[in-house]
Amino acid sequence: MSEISVTEVKTDKELKNFIRFPMELYKNSKNYVPPLINDEKNIWNPKENPALSYSEAKQFLAYKEGNIVGRIAVMINHKEEKELGISKVRFGWLDFIDDFEVSKALIDVAINFAKEKNIGKIEGPMGFTNLDKAGMLTMGFDKLATMIGLYNFEYYPQHIEKLGLVKEKEWVEFEMDFPTVLPERVEKFSSLIAQKYKLKVIDFKNKKEILPLVEPMFKLLDQTYNSLSTYTPISDEQIKTYREKYFPFIDKNYVICVEDENHQLVSFAITMPSYSRALQKSKGKLLPFGWWHFLQAGKKNDRANFYLIGIHPEYQRRGVTAIIFKEIFLRFNRMGIKFAETNPELEENKSVQVLWQDYNPVNHKRRRTYSMEIS
Repeated sequence: MSEISVTEVKTDKELKNFIRFPMELYKNSKNYVPPLINDEKNIWNPKENPALSYSEAKQFLAYKEGNIVGRIAVMINHKEEKELGISKVRFGWLDFIDDFEVSKALIDVAINFAKEKNIGKIEGPMGFTNLDKAGMLTMGFDKLATMIGLYNFEYYPQHIEKLGLVKEKEWVEFEMDFPTVLPERVEKFSSLIAQKYKLKVIDFKNKKEILPLVEPMFKLLDQTYNSLSTYTPISDEQIKTYREKYFPFIDKNYVICVEDENHQLVSFAITMPSYSRALQKSKGKLLPFGWWHFLQAGKKNDRANFYLIGIHPEYQRRGVTAIIFKEIFLRFNRMGIKFAETNPELEENKSVQVLWQDYNPVNHKRRRTYSMEIS
């Protein structure tokens, strides 16, 4: 049996190998969607990723017979520890060949790092914060991945469970055929709610008009989800980073914002055309020709993804979502969108899942983080 060696990533070349390993691992998979390579590089650059200012992080590569066979990153979010009192080692960027000795060697890295730091728990796969990709796929291996969702082979959770890790959190995702006719109940209810609370949809003339609302959107996200036990507030630095990372992909027609009579944002939804096929064709690069695939995906696409939805707590049970969905329906219909897919939602977050109830949603993917107590 060949020996498995695991070494910490120290050089630019090793970081490049760390980033590119899953692209090689999944090169024959029709459902894997590669990230943009430059974005992956920026994750590990303190000048580009504000989470590194309050986190520790290390990356590792596993080798067998001189070949890279796996990778893992380990992180400690000290902000989470300070503000929520949660002490754990997060692990992520976990990929490995179908070899139990490899997966064991990688998880041992997280266990040993936790012991070194006197921390009693590991959990993953996850990133630094709530807005990073998280959750190992446990259902939906035959479905195309999205730009914000992790993809993995079916043997991944089998290895992790064999190693003694247990379910920590579970996310569900839904897909739906978007209707060609707006349900009458939604039509009537949206008009009634808009009149009752003096709400209106903001009409953006161009994408630049969205910029002043980016910060209010993230603040509204804090208000929407801060009741969840695992939610960590988003810092101003993170808002800036996510704005720069995702704003280039946003089309004003896919952003719906609802304001009150005082022009205060009370709800928003950010959707995007599906860029999964564009990412596959571009192989993780915008240059020299990757941008063309993104441009085409934005112009002609029958599939869209929901990314972020925020609703002010005062309006969460007042039917404001009917206004949002009426507007989404009108726009999707105009742009030829026939299928929609949600982002991952915590299994217990029923208040978000109820948003899709009028559209016959099908739970087509599940994912979870796994944890282990370290003695």
